[in-house]
Amino acid sequence: MLRPKIPTMPTPTGLVSPPAVVEPTAVIQHTPTPAAPAPAAQTSSRPTVQLTPGAVLAVVGGGTAVVLVVGAVLVSMLLAVAITGASVAICALVIRSLITAEAKRR
Repeated sequence: MLRPKIPTMPTPTGLVSPPAVVEPTAVIQHTPTPAAPAPAAQTSSRPTVQLTPGAVLAVVGGGTAVVLVVGAVLVSMLLAVAITGASVAICALVIRSLITAEAKRR
């Protein structure tokens, strides 16, 4: 009852071409010829980057400063949202209290 059904391979319809025959090619080995002498030194158009310990320390210090500044900005934004929400809630309570006090006087 719960046996999976395996799909059968559909038979091709229309024109069917026979499989292509692949013939092996001969492997030709070349004898190495003496190479021309290489130029003494090729200069690269891109300058090489050499990091000294002081440069590594500066990069790490700069990355740390960026992380701290971004963290401080995000925390201050979160605090601003929290303070705004709390002040709106307090204002709502005060207004509700004033409305109910006015209704009781009448």
